[in-house]
Amino acid sequence: MKKENQSPHRFESLSDAHRYFEMPKPKHPLISIMKGRNQFANSEKLSTRHVLSFYKISYKPKLNGQIEYGQGHYDFDEGGLLFAAPGQIIGGNTDDSACSEYSLLVHPDFFLGYPLAKKIRNYGFFSYSIKETLHLSEEEKNIVISIFSFMESELNNRIDDFSHNVIISQMELLLTYADRFYKRQFITRQAVNNDLLQKFESLLDTYFKDELALQNGIPTVSYFADHLNLSASYLSDMLRSLTGQSTQQHIHERLIYEAKEILSTTGLSVGEVAYKLGFEHSQSFSTLFKTKTKQSPLEFRKSFN
Repeated sequence: MKKENQSPHRFESLSDAHRYFEMPKPKHPLISIMKGRNQFANSEKLSTRHVLSFYKISYKPKLNGQIEYGQGHYDFDEGGLLFAAPGQIIGGNTDDSACSEYSLLVHPDFFLGYPLAKKIRNYGFFSYSIKETLHLSEEEKNIVISIFSFMESELNNRIDDFSHNVIISQMELLLTYADRFYKRQFITRQAVNNDLLQKFESLLDTYFKDELALQNGIPTVSYFADHLNLSASYLSDMLRSLTGQSTQQHIHERLIYEAKEILSTTGLSVGEVAYKLGFEHSQSFSTLFKTKTKQSPLEFRKSFN
């Protein structure tokens, strides 16, 4: 009898992935482009769960379904981009890879010696969930396809001393455009995102009103992301686009607000205030409070009184 929950297959290299999908060997050991389903000798394996050891950027000409945010939908219907970072699980319940027109696979070692090695970690969309796909307009789609095509052509040509620099520059261009297009997507979804902002603020209110900090500790980004059915990275980027602050900054701002209220209206000690807000150690609370207000909790209480 076949097991339903098998461990995902782990790819340690690009060659390992090509071999698993019964494809020709990659022309470069650290980067390859898969184009279309007909390139795979065994396309049924595309939907199996697997863990990457490299970055993956896929363009899908058609997206499955709509984004499940409220009643509104403000995206285009020209396909979209999906991003995955090393260590993420791909496949399983969906066959997203099966309908990708382009899939770019890049091992982190390909970026060594270039600023992109560090910069790529700052792109939050590599940890967005499948439902937070970047939807593209017709014009945006043409830009993305042209970059994929250029890199494909470069990899198919004879590799020389300039190849690495050229492909790195195209990768940077692709990621810059992706960042730009996501900013546009946040704007076109502003009505939906404003609703999410209100829900986030309501959850934040409830967390302290119901004293959940006594049970769960300091509120975390993942707590709110889970309750809003979003990835933590997408929630932070969405909030930053609306308010200029990340989820963590919102949480810290609320912690300081609650702390000021308790310090100014009760006689609780600093340790008791810290405990009430969910801190394990009063020193951590005092450090955060002074960082945000330029005063220690006791200094604030004294100046307020």
